[in-house]
Amino acid sequence: MSMDMIKAALQGISGVPVTAYDAQGNVEPAVTAKVYRTVADAGIHNIVAAGNTGEFYALTPSEILAVYKAAIAGVEGKAPVTAAIGRSLREAAEMARQARDLGAAAVMSHQPVDPFAAPHAQIDYFRNLADLSPLPLVAYVRAEGFSVDDMVRLAGHANVAGIKFATTDLILLSRAIAAADPAGAIFVCGLAESWAPAFAAVGARGFTSGLVNVAPQFSLMVLAALQKGDFEAARATVSRIEAFERMRTKYRNGANVTVVKEAVAMMGVPVGPVRVPGLPHLDAADRKELAGLLETWGLLG
Repeated sequence: MSMDMIKAALQGISGVPVTAYDAQGNVEPAVTAKVYRTVADAGIHNIVAAGNTGEFYALTPSEILAVYKAAIAGVEGKAPVTAAIGRSLREAAEMARQARDLGAAAVMSHQPVDPFAAPHAQIDYFRNLADLSPLPLVAYVRAEGFSVDDMVRLAGHANVAGIKFATTDLILLSRAIAAADPAGAIFVCGLAESWAPAFAAVGARGFTSGLVNVAPQFSLMVLAALQKGDFEAARATVSRIEAFERMRTKYRNGANVTVVKEAVAMMGVPVGPVRVPGLPHLDAADRKELAGLLETWGLLG
């Protein structure tokens, strides 16, 4: 798939499906593929395999490959599959090559988790990885401390298709978009539907979503409104999903994936608990609130 096609997909919704586990806690490929198929059938434009909602950091390298395979099998070519990669530079480059061999269209690099990472060196990590990757790269930026020059240097790499910008520093984002070459990387809202209107207002295009596992119709409504410049309609839809998204932020986002997986399970797809250090299960009160919300959305039979 060409760079232009990847950039076009990034301007839509980048959905991040959950990873299903069996009763023994192992990755369950068939159920995982089913989750991906459901997201693809909903019309989501770019589908990220083993992203944060897919528990990338809780998976072993071999399990990550199993998720890539399940994703590609489930999506069946309906949308590009962007394979999440990360960890050391050498590991990430090898994951990119494996993703290419399995049929992925692009890769998304998680920001390196290192207590001694320097901002400009993290940009070097992304750029070096873009040099090594045989597929277009999306850089997942989620830490503070970057400068406009850092963002422009990253956006200008020929093999960087997009920057998934996942901090609330909208001043930096706005200045970076204004300073970067318009023909370079696409700046994408990395904080999902709730932040998409604010990000769109400063020039970001497209957004990421975990909600697509549960209610992709709302994600598509937000996108359609933003593409028409109808911020009032976008905010109205965001208000409908606010309780769901707010629940995900509990425990400093420790419940982020838990809410999604329990909602998917309530809708009849057994995906298993979240692996620690994420929150494995919701408490009874939150589970009751979640079930009530899904019922009001008409998702429980």
